[in-house]
Amino acid sequence: MRYSLFTLFFPLLLSACHSHIETKEPVDYVNTHIGNISHLLVPTFPTCHQPNSMLRMNPGRHEFVTDRMKGFPLNVPSHRQGDVLYLMPYCGNPEELSPKTQYRYDQEESTPYHYSVFLDDYGITVDFAPGQRAALFTCKFEETGERCIQLKTTGEGVIKGEKNSLSGYDTYRGTKHYFYLEFDKTPTSFIEKNIADTAVLCAQFGKELEQLGIRYGISYISIEQAKKNLNKEINDYNLQALAQAARAAWNKALGKIKVEGSTEDEKITFYTALYRSHERMINISEDGKYYSGFDGKIHDDEGIPFWTDDWAWDTYHALHPLQIILNPKDHEAKLTSYIRMYEQSGWMPTFPCVFGDAHSMNGNHASVIFADALCKGIPFNVEKAFEGCRHTVLNETMIPWRRAPKTELDDFYHENGWFPALAPGEKETVALVDDFEQREAVAVTQAASYDDWCIAQMANHLGKTDEYNFHIKRAFNYRNLFNSKTGFFHPKDKNGKFIEPFDYKFSGGIGSRAYYDENNAWTYIWNVHHNIADLINLFGGNKPFIEKLDQLFVEGMTTAKWRYYAVHPDATGNVGQYVMGNEPSFHIPYLYNYAGQPWKTQKRIRMLMESWFRNDLMGICGDEDGGGMSAFYVFSALGFYPVSAGMPYYTIGSPIFTKSSIKLDNGKTFTIIAKNNSRNNKYIQSARLNGKPYNKTYFSHKDILAGGTLELIMGNRPQKEWGTDNNAIPPSEGTKIKTK
Repeated sequence: MRYSLFTLFFPLLLSACHSHIETKEPVDYVNTHIGNISHLLVPTFPTCHQPNSMLRMNPGRHEFVTDRMKGFPLNVPSHRQGDVLYLMPYCGNPEELSPKTQYRYDQEESTPYHYSVFLDDYGITVDFAPGQRAALFTCKFEETGERCIQLKTTGEGVIKGEKNSLSGYDTYRGTKHYFYLEFDKTPTSFIEKNIADTAVLCAQFGKELEQLGIRYGISYISIEQAKKNLNKEINDYNLQALAQAARAAWNKALGKIKVEGSTEDEKITFYTALYRSHERMINISEDGKYYSGFDGKIHDDEGIPFWTDDWAWDTYHALHPLQIILNPKDHEAKLTSYIRMYEQSGWMPTFPCVFGDAHSMNGNHASVIFADALCKGIPFNVEKAFEGCRHTVLNETMIPWRRAPKTELDDFYHENGWFPALAPGEKETVALVDDFEQREAVAVTQAASYDDWCIAQMANHLGKTDEYNFHIKRAFNYRNLFNSKTGFFHPKDKNGKFIEPFDYKFSGGIGSRAYYDENNAWTYIWNVHHNIADLINLFGGNKPFIEKLDQLFVEGMTTAKWRYYAVHPDATGNVGQYVMGNEPSFHIPYLYNYAGQPWKTQKRIRMLMESWFRNDLMGICGDEDGGGMSAFYVFSALGFYPVSAGMPYYTIGSPIFTKSSIKLDNGKTFTIIAKNNSRNNKYIQSARLNGKPYNKTYFSHKDILAGGTLELIMGNRPQKEWGTDNNAIPPSEGTKIKTK
């Protein structure tokens, strides 16, 4: 009888299991541990937060394998920077609890909306769920001893305890991070343990407590505003309910893209990348007001939220173009925020953070972000953006990692059209140049050329003919450093002579920073985003261009790996001299489309995704940079990529899904179908756009907004005729200005 009942009900049970699988939601595919072990530099972190929210929590540890953490920061105000206000649960002898106490941890479970970990030294299970500007912790105590919650600042700050609450602020880079926190039980006592400028307060709860609820709000305005933020979002200690609300927020954000086909691992890798593409920028408006680190004042946001935390050198490539597609309304507010930053500080920022402009790397790529939005129909104050970008590139120094008025090096650039380099061993003459970052002379020249091109697009839109002509001419300055004999962009000294002797792999010190930036000359051959057609022309045509591009992927290190990475620690994810793990390389595999061999793009991009983006702890090959690298994967997995931000076109690659659907804010859906797609069937045999035969290797932003369907027929052998006609080549600026 029992056997026959099993026989009867097993199909129903199996059906229920299948039903559960079919109803798996997008956030269920996110694995926050992907990349938690770095290849060389900075790992990813299991960040728990709501999409683009002001409050983010990373457990206070470095790599996954360290088995140590220093507590739980109440907030991580800037990606990879500035943990503040460490919460430290404790069970045992309070006299042994120190601000330097660390934890061994185990059984870490992490999703975007819920984090849980067991602190095995003290027998405490900690759970966390995030709101937008408030959050909840619960602590479950298993062992005997005094139950304590210690809170400490990481900088100069104040922590006060009263009844069942703590309040105060921490300081990071001159900005105060206010908080208001409540316990669901009243402490028996508060003990101060301040050390130097670090404020430390320990709340004790006796030895019988089994579980403690902790809710808190944060603010950049005041303690009172932090309390308002808490009460607005959380009025109980129901962590599960808050986690479910955060889960719903993530499903809404991630659900804008639906993918079908491929493997479970590829879906996990994809949705994890999409999750990481929602870590920055962040909305820091609070009840219609915001604190600006650009002038240190509190402003009315006038109905447009203030966004910050953006590292433009990393994010202009793919993250901003992705967010234009997925969240165009938010993107309007981001652009307005950039303009406000300029108005409040006098300069257009490069790395805007909560505390102001971190001003890192080289170039002023806010201009790229504006130009890309302009050509894709995102409204903003073009006149004011043009004013800010133009003023900054003409009056601020281009010296990397320096925010200051222009110097003699900048005057030289404005007059001659290249940033002058020093020969190896030649003493630096300009005090403002950083000893480590150095001049980055080629990278600075290329970045400035692109920025000028973007400013020219704004000038053209505004009908400013003189300004357009001025900037479009400067947009070709990269030509001044092209060495036609070697096929490299080669640094020149102030006399216009190429630096000799020169090693294109190793000259320039750590990361080749004297001449390039984080990568050697092989990467910077291709750093002319706005004018690929002219770059091909500099090589003498498609054939030599393709030959050089092919060589990039097979050119060896010519030394032991450990020696190579000692010089180039950012150059991870190598395929020959191609560097998958760093932003300047993202667009390079797509350049075959511009030279009549798109099948090589299809081959390369599949190999790169398969090799360097995986569902495991080392599944990201370089610094993820808050969505910078993940957005590359999102685009590439869908089958297209924005090679030239500032132009309304996307270059076609090789999708890994049989069907991808992007839900747009205008109510339409753009669909990519890849028939017969598989691991081997990566080559496009033919294509149709909206039912009509399509032979181009690109499509436009208007095609996406129209809600069309791109249908690709895939096969396991290259179709070397598809996408090779002259009209199939993606647009670029072209050769309008003669070489100086």
